Amino acid sequence: MLTFIGHRLIQLIPLLFAISIISFVLIQLPPGDYLTTYIQQLEMAGTDVSEGTVQSLKAQYGLDQPMYVQYMIWLKNIVLHGDFGRSFTWNEPVSDVIGERLGLTVVISICTLIFTWIIAIPIGIYSAVRQYSFMDYIFTFIGFIGLALPNFLIALVAIYTVFVNTGVALTGLFSPEYATAPWSFAKVIDLLKHIWIPTLIIGTSGTAGLIRVMRGMLLDELQKQYVITARAKGVREQTLLFKYPVRMAINPLISTIGWTLPAIISGEAIVSIVLNLPTTGPMLLDALMTQDMYLAGSFILILSILTVIGTLISDILLAWVDPRIRFGGVEE
Repeated sequence: MLTFIGHRLIQLIPLLFAISIISFVLIQLPPGDYLTTYIQQLEMAGTDVSEGTVQSLKAQYGLDQPMYVQYMIWLKNIVLHGDFGRSFTWNEPVSDVIGERLGLTVVISICTLIFTWIIAIPIGIYSAVRQYSFMDYIFTFIGFIGLALPNFLIALVAIYTVFVNTGVALTGLFSPEYATAPWSFAKVIDLLKHIWIPTLIIGTSGTAGLIRVMRGMLLDELQKQYVITARAKGVREQTLLFKYPVRMAINPLISTIGWTLPAIISGEAIVSIVLNLPTTGPMLLDALMTQDMYLAGSFILILSILTVIGTLISDILLAWVDPRIRFGGVEE
């Protein structure tokens, strides 16, 4: 098992290097840059910007260097100092700008992931065992609705319904008195009181999809010969179900961790705007629109790293659950 993990970790080094190059190049592809937009705004406001001022601003923001030099400086600062550069829009280090927002986003993502698994796995098992029953049809119907409706629409409907009936706004992650207050135990409790709303809304489509996957995989396992043979030998149904078929059927769910984490973070952008959540989604959208290259590039890099980390976790969990997955099915 340790050898398996070691091989995976070694493979991550060139992968992360390639991801950093792609992330930096992608944000540079659109024509123009933040400085061009900034100068246009100054000129529209009636400010005369001289050529000397333009060159000074380029040197200040590091835009007077070729792209590969900018990339090498950016990568060196990340590796050696943990410095992701300076945000043009906020005029602050990127790590300071995204620090708290990234933490809140990760908390919401983990809560959403746990919520989807807690709901999807039991319902998927029940629907497979009670195939074509009344509750199976109900869960299937609800699952299709969850897959069909976009999360932001569910958020809008929830906000409107609750506000019309109770006068309470569902927006935000904190009460007004804690929104700008420093972190404390009371602020954490206030966060827990509000976090269930985005967790339910963001997790709806993911839960519906995982229910369908779990149900389909378990139905396939229950029809295999080893299950029929064990049932004919008198093995208790509950013991038979959870010892083998469920363990095999859960493999696809474990393998989805790699893309579930970044999908939740990037997919909650519109939901965060609707619910007014202080997470990374709205900031990433704003950074892309303003071409704040270090802020946007850092976001893309972090999302890519989360994908890699999630895939690594999936590989380790799959190898632990099913040893056949380890290098050609040979136990190491």
